[in-house]
Amino acid sequence: MKLSIIICAYNERRTILQAIEQAQAVDLGPEWEKEVVVVDNFSTDGTRELLQALDDPAVRVILHPRNLGKSASVLSGIAAASGDYFLIFDADLEYQAADIPRMLAAVVPGETVAVFGSRTLGGRRVYQYAENYWGVWLLTHIANLLFGGHLTDIATGPKLVRVDVARSLDLSAHDFDLDFELPCKLLQRGYEIKEVAIAYHPRTAAQGKGIVGARAFRTGFRVLWIYLRVLLSRQGGKR
Repeated sequence: MKLSIIICAYNERRTILQAIEQAQAVDLGPEWEKEVVVVDNFSTDGTRELLQALDDPAVRVILHPRNLGKSASVLSGIAAASGDYFLIFDADLEYQAADIPRMLAAVVPGETVAVFGSRTLGGRRVYQYAENYWGVWLLTHIANLLFGGHLTDIATGPKLVRVDVARSLDLSAHDFDLDFELPCKLLQRGYEIKEVAIAYHPRTAAQGKGIVGARAFRTGFRVLWIYLRVLLSRQGGKR
């Protein structure tokens, strides 16, 4: 099988090359091929220029013509993916590529549709800010109640999903909606989402963490709207 590692970047000049290096270096074992697809969402800090100068045939680079939001970046990566599965890997290094093989180990060929990396599986609390931890906890439990899931961390970055299934879900390209819409639509269609405990190295606001404080609360209300929108969409069963 083949894995497409999708790295979405916006103003990550400090870490983008290291993220690519990690993705390329990780050993997936003999059962898996891989490709790295990097999507730049119109960075203005030099990230774009670093990617344009990258001379590596093993890395596919997609440059958005303007800032289209994270969801649009993920969708661009999914559209370009040639793998059986894709995995979202953030460029800010809050997560580590070393966890990818353990996520792949949970895949049963022909059966598994999705595996998420969980920051809180087993009762761990590794967040920098209490509002982030409790916000994700609440939003995860609401999603489980509405869509019949058993997730511990719906907002996790590393999401491993079968490409053909994701392409069938009519996912939104708005802002960060896909982060929450993807798991909800998978559950709504009756697909199981497995979880694997992963390492997490959260950034502070000073280090570039964007969703903190008042913005975290606004984000929470936005996510509730996403849940409602998915409920109203009434998508059909498995394909």
